[in-house]
Amino acid sequence: MFLRAGNYPGPVRDKTQTNSAAPGDRLIRAGAIVFFVGAVATLVTVAPLFLGTTPFPTYMFGLSMLMGVGFLIAGAGVLRSAAAGRRQAREAAR
Repeated sequence: MFLRAGNYPGPVRDKTQTNSAAPGDRLIRAGAIVFFVGAVATLVTVAPLFLGTTPFPTYMFGLSMLMGVGFLIAGAGVLRSAAAGRRQAREAAR
């Protein structure tokens, strides 16, 4: 399929597919899910402090640490995606 892209004076072939997954995409999605679970655990852990009820057990504070773990997983996915992009640009320059 040939399209005109912006001010480019000729046809441009779009090589990317909408369903193609780049390296690191799964890590980013998994990191977002783990981060969300950690955020919910943090809200649940902090809520009794504001409501004046008995606090949750200690393991709930450990579940709150999933926010940081999810952030690190997503960061690893971003770095992997960036490395793949650099690798692809290097191969295209040859």
